[in-house]
Amino acid sequence: MFGFYRVSVAVPVLHLANTSKNALSIINLINSAKDSSILLFPELCLSGYSMGDLFFNQTLIDNQTIALNKILKATKNNQTIVVVGMAIVETNRLYNCGVVIQNGKILGVVPKTYLPNKKEFYEKRHFVSGQNIKNQHITLCNQNVPFGVDLIFKDKEFLSFGIEICEDLWTVNPPSNQLALNGATLILNLSASNELVGKSEYRKELVTSQSARAMCAYAYCSSGMGESTSETIFGGDGMIAEYGSLLARSERFCFDEQIISGDVDLQKLSNLRMSESSFGNEPTTNHRTIECFVTPKLSTINRTFEKFPFVPFNEHTKHNRCGEIVDILSHSLIQRMQRANIKKAVIGVSGGLDSTFALLVIDHAYELKNWDKSDIVAITMPGFGTTDKTKNSAIELCLALGIKPQTISIEELSLDGFEAIGHDKNTHDITYENVQARNRTSVLMNMANKVGGLVIGTGDMSEIALGWNTYNGDHMSMYSLNSGVPKTLIGSLIEFFKEKETLAKVLDDILNTPVSPELLPANNGEITQETEKIIGPYELHDFFLYHMLKYGATPQKILFLANHTFGDTYDNQTIKKWLGVFVKRFFTQQFKRDVVPNGPKVGTISLNPRADWRMPSDMDFQEWLEETN
Repeated sequence: MFGFYRVSVAVPVLHLANTSKNALSIINLINSAKDSSILLFPELCLSGYSMGDLFFNQTLIDNQTIALNKILKATKNNQTIVVVGMAIVETNRLYNCGVVIQNGKILGVVPKTYLPNKKEFYEKRHFVSGQNIKNQHITLCNQNVPFGVDLIFKDKEFLSFGIEICEDLWTVNPPSNQLALNGATLILNLSASNELVGKSEYRKELVTSQSARAMCAYAYCSSGMGESTSETIFGGDGMIAEYGSLLARSERFCFDEQIISGDVDLQKLSNLRMSESSFGNEPTTNHRTIECFVTPKLSTINRTFEKFPFVPFNEHTKHNRCGEIVDILSHSLIQRMQRANIKKAVIGVSGGLDSTFALLVIDHAYELKNWDKSDIVAITMPGFGTTDKTKNSAIELCLALGIKPQTISIEELSLDGFEAIGHDKNTHDITYENVQARNRTSVLMNMANKVGGLVIGTGDMSEIALGWNTYNGDHMSMYSLNSGVPKTLIGSLIEFFKEKETLAKVLDDILNTPVSPELLPANNGEITQETEKIIGPYELHDFFLYHMLKYGATPQKILFLANHTFGDTYDNQTIKKWLGVFVKRFFTQQFKRDVVPNGPKVGTISLNPRADWRMPSDMDFQEWLEETN
């Protein structure tokens, strides 16, 4: 379903050296995870990892094969892919292996590459590395099966996984690097990692960082409490990570069996590799593709998604992120003004979110350089829809920052404009609105010429995505400061400045004012034109934008994710309606994005046509629109 697969990690109750009981425990766990696409068990789980020299004993070797046969018989009609660990003898050599089974068949066997042989580990005493084993087959349980480190397992949709075992992850160049470069978007690690002070946290960092570096999902399963405690202890650490984020983790030191699950998005990871990485520049190696049977399909997913993907959920992280963004924007502005040899910044302030944030950044830049704030030319330009509330907020903000505001009404200019083109001033259509918007930009541009200044654009990335700006009106400036910042993040950035007590009250007033271009006449001093009632909630549009641009999600998948995430706020029809608006506006408004001014990139998503997002402005988008119906 939309590239989601349920990956599960099972830590069984281990009966050291009792392969029959281990097989029964594994079978019970398999039967309880039939909705999972993949179920991963620990390293050498058929016998136990801490067997010592008993690994050489023929009884143990034979009993592992018998146990595997029992598991094969029990999974004959089970679509879940199961990966178990066992010791396998081949050409008089003993290998530590991961065995992949499905529907009673062995799909492949992967030997461990790197064998730890230091301190409490002495695997080279028993096992041989499988590092050079490629293009080979072995006979196991009367089946002729692929054997080697060159195996990647795939279904006919998005599943593509490879296997590494324990120490393989801890090396400088883990096998998962090559597996990922050859298409594996999911890595499975059968492990036996003992517990030491501080090791748990380091292990988590290894798993999450490798999932980020390889742009993959990573499932990790370590041996549990049934292992020998003669020299060390194993805590049963299980983890599932996706692209740097930990989705699930088991309880360590648990005496009971455990299963954890994570619904990983393998379609998303494939797209990320195409659009945001250097995967295409790395050489691939010859890997064999092993075809899997169809795995269980998900009807629902047990996973949450951020409603505000551009805004960090953690308050500490959000505060740091906001500070970093302010630094990026203020220093970008400083560089632009210094290189242009310009001292004055010209900005239109409306009392709305975008112009407020832009003015705060300008003020911060001037404070960093100890520049004279009299060179900040802040202009309020009331029109037919301007309310006293927003106008007063703009003036109060300027005064609180120590900036002297100017007021230039655009009403007479707009009336002259209507008369010039023969437009009835009582007809409140798009012409009525855009004449005002263009007059405001004209005032700013003319003022900049007069004082030798730089016009700072205030439009944000969400407005740019939707084309919610007037072509050659607020669409235009000399430096588009907010162009890399989405609307849902602007509020948090303004909150960041509330730490200054002198700004707190006016910023609260601005944050509590509805988003509006204020181009239609006010009604008894109240705003009559609320943007989100016209084009839809920005929280939805930013969610749509994030998943479309970041992960290449289709409208159908975006609709699914939005329903899953916002189902407690909007019904399906409402989400579908605004998704249709988003798709139509996003595609039809590219012509505006093609000619936007320079502006600094802030995050990984940007609509700058020269550096990031490029597409034809006259393309046929009907197939995207049809997916929203």
